[in-house]
Amino acid sequence: MTSHAPNPDLLAKAETLAEALPYMQRYAGQTFVVKYGGHAMGNAEAATDFAEDVVLLKAVGINPIVVHGGGPQIGAMLKAQGIESRFVDGLRVTDAPTMKTAEMVLSGAINKEIVSWISRAGGRAVGISGKDGRLVTVEKVQHPTDDLGFVGEPDDIDTRVLDTISKAGMIPVVAPIGVGPDGETYNINADTMAGALAIATGAERLFLLTDVAGVLDKQKNLIPDLTPSQIKMLRVDGTISGGMIPKLETCIDAVEGGVDAAVILDGRVPHAMLIEIFTKQGAGTLVRQG
Repeated sequence: MTSHAPNPDLLAKAETLAEALPYMQRYAGQTFVVKYGGHAMGNAEAATDFAEDVVLLKAVGINPIVVHGGGPQIGAMLKAQGIESRFVDGLRVTDAPTMKTAEMVLSGAINKEIVSWISRAGGRAVGISGKDGRLVTVEKVQHPTDDLGFVGEPDDIDTRVLDTISKAGMIPVVAPIGVGPDGETYNINADTMAGALAIATGAERLFLLTDVAGVLDKQKNLIPDLTPSQIKMLRVDGTISGGMIPKLETCIDAVEGGVDAAVILDGRVPHAMLIEIFTKQGAGTLVRQG
């Protein structure tokens, strides 16, 4: 009898699936909140990879909740309308006309585009914002020197609409818009929104997909694991600075609020989320309590 050696490529794929099995078993039934943003959102190939990853998570019994940003797209639409953008400490000053445009871009164009990507990948998604079902009630962000307008941060979260969508076998895609105490519409930072939803849903993981590999040391090497106390030390010595600071603050808030771990990932890397979740080597920087 002649024996034929298996195709090495097929063998590698089989070994990858076998390696993933214990992780699939561990995470089945758990909730993962994924913040999708950065320039990967504007790349069709990256968007397709992301949608396939999310559909796969749902197929193996994980409940993904997608929260998306849209700052560049809002900026482009405001510019086209002749509305000037102004930022204070990284937050867009949001007057009534700006808020109207932001909601149109976030809850309309971007939200439904992500829903369609997931649909094309074979999944079923429902696009909502924090206004739907009073998912997210906000309080206005108070700045010491400027009035930021309709910029809010989550104050109360009612997860029933998310629970309903997930239990029906569908994937919630959430625009970072919330409702004020008097029914006003507020813009919310997407990282902040994702962190708050992760805490409120008792998520096992929070993923922040961005445009960098993760947290880098002073030699520009990736730091694979961090604790909140280590993050504070790296801020003091200047290793962590700029836009990475608020992302890591979101991660710290999440793990201190009961999320098992938060991960900063490069959304430009194909299937980075699957590598992080289902392999020993992981990807990006994982933050958890020390």
